[in-house]
Amino acid sequence: MLVNLQDAFLAYGDTPLLNKANVQINKAERVCLVGRNGAGKSTLLQVIEGAIQLDSGQRQLVNDVVITRLQQDPPEASEQRIFDYVAEGKPHIGKLLSEFHHLTSNINENSSERELKRMQQIQHEIDVVDGWKFDNEIQQVLTTMKLDGEAPLQGLSGGWLRKVALAKALAGDPDILLLDEPTNHLDINTIKWLEEFLLNFKGPIVFISHDRAFIRKIATRIVDIDRGVLTSWPGNYDAYLDGKAEWLRVEEEQNALFDKRLAEEEAWIRQGIKARRTRNEGRVRALKAMRNERSERVNRQGTTNMQIDDGLRSGKIVFEAEQLSFGYPDDAYPIISPLDLLVMRGDKIALVGGNGCGKSTLIKLLLEQLTPSSGKLKIGTNLNVAYFDQYRQELDPEKTLLDNLAGGKQEIEINGNKRHVMGYLQDFLFHPKRAFTPVKALSGGEKNRLMLAKLFLKPANLLVLDEPTNDLDVETLELLEELVSQYPGTVLLVSHDRSFIDNTASHVWFFDGNSNVDSYVGGYSEVADYIENRQKAPVVKAVEKTDSSQRAQKQSKKLSYKLKLELDQLPEKLEAAEAQVEELQSKVNEPEFFNLEQDVVQNTLNDLAKAEQSLEDLFMRWEELEELKNS
Repeated sequence: MLVNLQDAFLAYGDTPLLNKANVQINKAERVCLVGRNGAGKSTLLQVIEGAIQLDSGQRQLVNDVVITRLQQDPPEASEQRIFDYVAEGKPHIGKLLSEFHHLTSNINENSSERELKRMQQIQHEIDVVDGWKFDNEIQQVLTTMKLDGEAPLQGLSGGWLRKVALAKALAGDPDILLLDEPTNHLDINTIKWLEEFLLNFKGPIVFISHDRAFIRKIATRIVDIDRGVLTSWPGNYDAYLDGKAEWLRVEEEQNALFDKRLAEEEAWIRQGIKARRTRNEGRVRALKAMRNERSERVNRQGTTNMQIDDGLRSGKIVFEAEQLSFGYPDDAYPIISPLDLLVMRGDKIALVGGNGCGKSTLIKLLLEQLTPSSGKLKIGTNLNVAYFDQYRQELDPEKTLLDNLAGGKQEIEINGNKRHVMGYLQDFLFHPKRAFTPVKALSGGEKNRLMLAKLFLKPANLLVLDEPTNDLDVETLELLEELVSQYPGTVLLVSHDRSFIDNTASHVWFFDGNSNVDSYVGGYSEVADYIENRQKAPVVKAVEKTDSSQRAQKQSKKLSYKLKLELDQLPEKLEAAEAQVEELQSKVNEPEFFNLEQDVVQNTLNDLAKAEQSLEDLFMRWEELEELKNS
């Protein structure tokens, strides 16, 4: 046991977040905290860390235990270097390493004796505490996550800032790792890397996540937070879901029986006053105890009840593009290579790929927020767009939920029906008292729920959802899945949540990171194997059978000696061509590659393209000769 909370009590206002709660964190276990938004999951992480003190109860931990917590929100953009920020994970050693790196990068023949002496002094201090080991760990994490340590935080996207914060947490080499929504803003490739890293992490991990595939892969135990009570569920996530559903069913039955008994006792006491001069004092005391128990009961808030105002139907064709491309004039290669696409009414398309590969760019092209570099784009008729922004820029943090949602009005309208704004907020699990809370006081999940509530008020037949699942509790997430899958309009979805994509998408657009976009029918699982292979090595496109047959028919029905010799030599040529492609691809994949001179970058990319084409030609020739041989 490394951490132990006993009879932990913590309350903000009238409602306790922790109510005499007990939990232990043991060695080498991976605990997932689950519960509704606002239940206190992030607060519990801070209690474990020691950043928040309990009102009462005990927090016990083993001496000298180092705890690191990844916070829910990414760091703010600034001029601070990535290396310096990550090095803060080890305060004293990290500060020395940062100063050493600054000095070595600026040192030259004109450097003063004072600077040289200071560098030697720092080097000695690092030697004494064996700090170079930590320097290697930082560099390893930065390289694995493809982060440039010399780059500033300024200008990084939310996904990259999230990676930097994660690198800081991982490089700190803590005894206990606390992770608050670690997969937010990460692409699927990085999530898979993180999964493998955490599976190999030797210490205990306590994490919060909405990503069900991630939870299923990582968690060895589930701790549920419900109305201040912590309940531990050993085993996997699916076993927890079944057990929790049964637990709620039994609780509901017990509450119903209790309420029935209480009503009977209340009727007895009223009748007894008239019928008897004496009272059964024991029964009266029991009734008072029941009244107290009922008044202290914290009822589970109702389920979410989302509705979308789908407005007028759009035209049958929503988007049609021919050879659509986009790139900036000074860039060596385009962000989007020429592509053809057709989006029909009712399509639900998930855009999948690494951060910065062009997903948001393509959406902006389709919404005419960017002008294409080439190609044609036809937009369908009667298109009304509702856009969910992952950065929640439409919310004013200083205004209340009520003002953000309805601008102070008491009524809203959805699907032609007027509703009181308080009732509508309750559909999204906001208590009426919460309506007057400023947005800046909401949890990440509550902000997302408010954004969804605001989004669904707008009549729309095209939903653009940019990371809608971030921070949502599982119950709201599953309802959103159902809502999106049954939505009669069209959906463009940017998400790295594999389960959510599987349960909602009819098509996947896969961005390969080299400006290309491929379209597939189905969800993430249907294309996962292909995507994995595509990201590991260049893809050799299969030749259509009809084309192969036509080419084969031009040859003799029987292989000549010359063709047989050519076929025998092809495997060796294919192997050499694959090796050349892999060598060039490894150069391109190096973190510093695109910082090289433009001529070097362009020549290497041209060589890679030629090598890939040569490999494809050899493969096509091998397939052609094999088919001729077997005909």
